Amino acid sequence: MRERTHAPSFLITIDTEGDNLWGRPQQVGTRNAEYLPRFQALCERFGFKPTYLTNNEMALSPAFQELGRDALKRGAAEIGMHLHAWDSPPLVPLTDADHEHHPYLIDYAAPMMREKIAHMTDLLEDVFATKMRSHRAGRWAFNETYAELLLERGYCVDCSVTPGHSWGAMSGAPGKFGTDYTNFPDQPYFIDPTNIAQAGESTLLELPVTIRSSWLRRCWPGAYKGGFKRFARRIAPELTWLRPNGSNLDAMLSLVDWAERRRLPYIEFMIHSSEFMPGGSPYFKTDEAVTGLYSDLEHLFERISRSFKGQTMSGFHDDYVAAIPSRSSAAGQGAAASLRA
Repeated sequence: MRERTHAPSFLITIDTEGDNLWGRPQQVGTRNAEYLPRFQALCERFGFKPTYLTNNEMALSPAFQELGRDALKRGAAEIGMHLHAWDSPPLVPLTDADHEHHPYLIDYAAPMMREKIAHMTDLLEDVFATKMRSHRAGRWAFNETYAELLLERGYCVDCSVTPGHSWGAMSGAPGKFGTDYTNFPDQPYFIDPTNIAQAGESTLLELPVTIRSSWLRRCWPGAYKGGFKRFARRIAPELTWLRPNGSNLDAMLSLVDWAERRRLPYIEFMIHSSEFMPGGSPYFKTDEAVTGLYSDLEHLFERISRSFKGQTMSGFHDDYVAAIPSRSSAAGQGAAASLRA
């Protein structure tokens, strides 16, 4: 397929993690790694380059190591970092049952956050022999300390922001809750490490997931609250994600059309690696459900390929920075300083 050099980008992000973590297993399996070559082949057929945002157990999976190394060698994918704090070393219990509570990384003190980020980064760089540049927070939980720690380790892209969506009702450690992204930007911005909801002068580029608020929410912000919520949801879904669930192909296609009309610089798709394995998630429990998922992906990817070019997260970052002279110069100076060091 001929590359569309001037087209907007299609970014595929896969939270690459163990089997059915929604079930909160005490022992986590990685059989889903064996199902990923089919998805990688689908991406390559359309000229797309997925970014596998990889956590601890998958970094240690021989099957995923083989796939990741091969894709990297051929320039067909990117490996990034995804950190589940409850099972990423150093393993220091935060609750009475971390495998049940799934505490967020932001629930830990900064020194432990730094150690976990260092371990995960070093592991991935050792296994895949490549610099880690892209990242998504486990369970979407992100804050200013986290951003600073990513900058310390040289990450240049984050994609933890889900604009319009709040995880504030999702608990981590007892009494702790997720990040509220309700009023965050929905377009690329360099994060201000003192306030991750706004643009700043750092070198960490935020690429929010592609999510569109419904017309009802835009016209009536309170429609999905209180007693109106059930009625509003019957009229229109509050948010539309570029994320398959088995019954939303038409909504995703409409989202792509909307993004093209709006001339967005990219659209960002997300899925979990375990969703490609029957029974690996609550969404695709059977062989038939996974077959349906691939049917939807065929239609979705064919539509996207007509208007968007495939790119990795860090590849988009590099092109985006190169288009901003002041940013491009600063990035070059930073790389030179790193080489001198």
